[in-house]
Amino acid sequence: MTQRIDDYALIGDLQTAALVGRDGSVDWLCLPRFDSAACFAALLGDEDNGHWRIAPKGATTCTSRRYAEDSLVLETLWETRTGTVRVTDFMPQRDKAPDLVRIIEGVSGSVEMSGVLRLRFDYGSIVPWVRRAEGHRVAIAGPDSVWLRSEPPVKTWGQQFATCSSFTVGEGEKVAFVLTWHPSHEPRPALVDPFEALEQSLTDWRAWAEQCTYEGPYRDAVVRSLITLKALTYAPTGGIVAAPTTSLPEELGGVRNWDYRACWLRDSSLTLGALLSAGYEDEAAAWRDWLLRAVAGDPADLQIMYGPAGERRLPETTLPWLTGYADSTPVRTGNAAVDQLQLDVYGEVLDSLCRAREAGIPAQRHAWNLQLSLLGFLESTWREPDEGLWEVRGGRRHFVHSKVMAWVAADRAVRTLEDDPSLPGDAARWRAMRDEIHAEVCAKGFDPERNTFTQSYGSSELDAATLLIPRVGFLPPDDPRVVGTVDAVRAELTHDGFVRRYSTSGPSVDGLPGEEGTFLVCSFWLADALRLTGRLKEARELFDRLVGLCSDVGLLAEEYDPASGRQLGNFPQAFSHIGLVGTALALAAEET
Repeated sequence: MTQRIDDYALIGDLQTAALVGRDGSVDWLCLPRFDSAACFAALLGDEDNGHWRIAPKGATTCTSRRYAEDSLVLETLWETRTGTVRVTDFMPQRDKAPDLVRIIEGVSGSVEMSGVLRLRFDYGSIVPWVRRAEGHRVAIAGPDSVWLRSEPPVKTWGQQFATCSSFTVGEGEKVAFVLTWHPSHEPRPALVDPFEALEQSLTDWRAWAEQCTYEGPYRDAVVRSLITLKALTYAPTGGIVAAPTTSLPEELGGVRNWDYRACWLRDSSLTLGALLSAGYEDEAAAWRDWLLRAVAGDPADLQIMYGPAGERRLPETTLPWLTGYADSTPVRTGNAAVDQLQLDVYGEVLDSLCRAREAGIPAQRHAWNLQLSLLGFLESTWREPDEGLWEVRGGRRHFVHSKVMAWVAADRAVRTLEDDPSLPGDAARWRAMRDEIHAEVCAKGFDPERNTFTQSYGSSELDAATLLIPRVGFLPPDDPRVVGTVDAVRAELTHDGFVRRYSTSGPSVDGLPGEEGTFLVCSFWLADALRLTGRLKEARELFDRLVGLCSDVGLLAEEYDPASGRQLGNFPQAFSHIGLVGTALALAAEET
């Protein structure tokens, strides 16, 4: 039976990540990077597509699990008829090679353990050649090489193209397995001591978590969300991937399955805000620097997303040999939306850099000239239709949110010049652009009869993204048009109080069949809008419900289906955790 998406927990080393199920199986791991091909792909197929399970013999699901304090070290407890064991899973921050460490510790009694390792390179399509070498197991196929060792040594054997093991742990005994990847043409990397690596990982994560300046009532949820955002950071560059997975469905059995293992520019503004508000200036600066490198070049070539190191080519393809999570196909890698025109990203980029400057992050000398170049391109382009925030595949439109974010771009340029008149730039020119966009949006994107902003010019459909209008400063929160928009979204786009992005009933703007769940970040936006419009009690109530959707280890996917009570979409989702942090900090500010 397919495990629920929120039955998985995340471990990672700040360059890639793995998902571990409640049954003790690692069902997803891409090596050596987030966007590399998976060597464990059972998440999107079955066990023959690669997995690594360690559990008490005959057991099906764990008793409980948690992260060790404020860390990304996962502790899974198994209580059996003969005793209790604890399995500790983590990926130490790497020196050179990625390691996946699994430590089994006897807590009481004596427990017989069983292990099955099926390595399948290239998303489950390649069975490697496995042999013994230097007392370890090594699996090789093409460019990939993976070593498996244990301390103390455990007897392993091959069976049905898998490496199996069986061993017993008594109270106080420990057995550690280490899985290490390296390019097959290079020598095996130096061995890590699994027990020393565990202590170092705990120390590193605790020290990082202690930097959090938030001390409000939701601190556990906020810190867990910040740790998740840190775990989705590609440390060599500072880029943050949207999620570590691909093709987890927005509708079970549907086709809305996308690859989120890339860095979206639109996340930048919210990410920077969340990190800076919680005291993480180093991470915010690294993300700002990644952003500047990624967008450098011809402003006409600006993309909505890039690879973890700033790669531009992210071609979309399908993997027909994978049956998909809960039979949801196609399974995709890459993302064709990379070629879309989404005008809102210009606003998000300029807003991000304005936030960084205002927070005191030292400016890069070339950054302002780059911003002027982007703004110059937007000045000649903002009147065009685009695919919008939600990356629709049903044709370009004049999306209200895109126009609002074009206004943000001009507004932030004006603010920057007002704060630092020594910078080159024509503030009067950008004020004129800002005023023109504002007037057009209010005239063409607002329905006076229904007292709400609409999804696009001339449309009767609504869009949750219009909840951001007061947040970005386009209109004040007490403007009747803002209040009317919030009320309309609540009336027409909510399911059990949670917010959908837009309506998918009937002919949909996104050009895709089927439905999707409520979008978690949009629900956080609603909580923010309620707070801004003076409905603080309702904002807190909605936020409490959203925090209650977190999994047993504090993780959120992209969406939530109130009918089935299941999380949907790629997991864990940076956007959702950014929303949680931002709303928690904003509510805390209301208390001061």
